[in-house]
Amino acid sequence: MKPEQKTLALIFALLGWFAIIAQFVLMLQNRVTFLPETITRFFSFFTILTNIMTAVFFTTQALGKRKYKAGALTAITVYITIVGLVYQVLLRHLWAPTGLQKMVDELLHSVIPVLAIFYWYRYEDRHHVLYRQIAGWLLYPLAYLVYILIRGHFSGFYPYPFVDVVQLGLGQVLINAFFLFILFGVIAVLFIFIGKRVKKID
Repeated sequence: MKPEQKTLALIFALLGWFAIIAQFVLMLQNRVTFLPETITRFFSFFTILTNIMTAVFFTTQALGKRKYKAGALTAITVYITIVGLVYQVLLRHLWAPTGLQKMVDELLHSVIPVLAIFYWYRYEDRHHVLYRQIAGWLLYPLAYLVYILIRGHFSGFYPYPFVDVVQLGLGQVLINAFFLFILFGVIAVLFIFIGKRVKKID
């Protein structure tokens, strides 16, 4: 791995961990429920879980501790791109954070996704990523959906309005989830398609 790649990975990892930790602290400071429930809710957001996944990836790249197979970075980039897209289209208008919360919000939903796409473009072994890998990539959002539906059934807490069974009903939530899975698939196909056709610029 080139020194410049490790340096970029380190910078991206530090930004990611700063945003995650800062968001955790902010959530604790503004909590409206008991501490264990607040912590559980924090780790119930797809945004947080995916940013943690991305930060872990960048950390291992910076430390040179693990070599990933072709497709791993693409999968992570697809996940974090979905985080950014869904936020910009469906969630941004729901609140107007200020101060540190605004900075953290932009890092988690805008900056980190863009950095991940840049890193993917520069360092993924894009020509060896296969379309058949997409099915495996969908297991993560599927497991997440199952988790939040089961937990929401018992706790009454749903992390996003488009999966709120109490407000929308299970049928509508499953329809929303279906279209989100379609989005996952389309974005994954686009990344692979574009990756195989666009040349790297060194």
